[in-house]
Amino acid sequence: MRSLYPPITPYRTGFLQVDKEHELYWEESGQSQGPCILFLHGGPGSGTEPLQRRFFDPSTYRIILMDQRGSGKSRPFASLDNNTTWHLIEDIEALRKHLQIDHWVVFGGSWGSSLALVYAIQFPERVKALILRGIFLCRKEDLFWFYQHGAHYLFPDAWENFIACIPLSERSNLMKAYYQRLTSDDPLIRLQAAKAWSGWEAITAKLRFDPAFFSSFTEDLHAEAIARIECHYFVHHCFFPSDNWILEHIEKIRKIPGKIIHGRYDIVCPLDNGWKLHKAWPEASLEIIPDAGHAATEEGITDALIRATDAFRAL
Repeated sequence: MRSLYPPITPYRTGFLQVDKEHELYWEESGQSQGPCILFLHGGPGSGTEPLQRRFFDPSTYRIILMDQRGSGKSRPFASLDNNTTWHLIEDIEALRKHLQIDHWVVFGGSWGSSLALVYAIQFPERVKALILRGIFLCRKEDLFWFYQHGAHYLFPDAWENFIACIPLSERSNLMKAYYQRLTSDDPLIRLQAAKAWSGWEAITAKLRFDPAFFSSFTEDLHAEAIARIECHYFVHHCFFPSDNWILEHIEKIRKIPGKIIHGRYDIVCPLDNGWKLHKAWPEASLEIIPDAGHAATEEGITDALIRATDAFRAL
């Protein structure tokens, strides 16, 4: 069973101004002359963290991490202005040009898998390979399952906490109700909603409850960014022009090498997402982890991800 590579620190960091308002934090670590690999974080809104450098062999890869608009160290924090899927795709390409990278392996989990797929569809010539975990296809059914009806059957206790701050009269559309609170002018209302939203995700993310993971996920600043930005994206159906946009355009990436890794008991993004992607893109391998949920740090998923990144070192 493979485990994370040892901790490393970046050898270069910076901010990239992508419009009048937004500056994106980026960093490089590992081998400065090696093949490039881009890490795309989840959420949207979760930001990057040092542990995420450790999925990649630092003696081989030039490892690129970036915080998406409003996330992590990017500025302004938790901003929803000019923050859509299509802005993020433009940002990724702007960063590639800024760092003078010709093409790269793209690695993403959860929302990061969605973003990686969209970027590859838009710029297939820039993607050497895709490593994707906990696939999220951004369909209305996926959002309905997790935020309205479905996942609550498996976590009725956590669901009770999730809906507690929403009056009964507004519970027929929980994402809309949360969006009103997460965009409120009252910081206390925003924070209460943010912690409930992020807490629901943290409790359901792993096969076994992880108190440390829950604590970090519901920390005030992290909770506000991930809840506000996620809800902003989800009430707008991730800004896609059609409900099944990713699968409708998957033909454009069929020639790109790919590895899909998905936990059997993923509640946040059920395995149906990974299964449907594999059926549409059979050239990509699908590895189902039998004793895991959604999180990249679950033992079986970590093992599969590191084996995948090692396999693409020679590309």
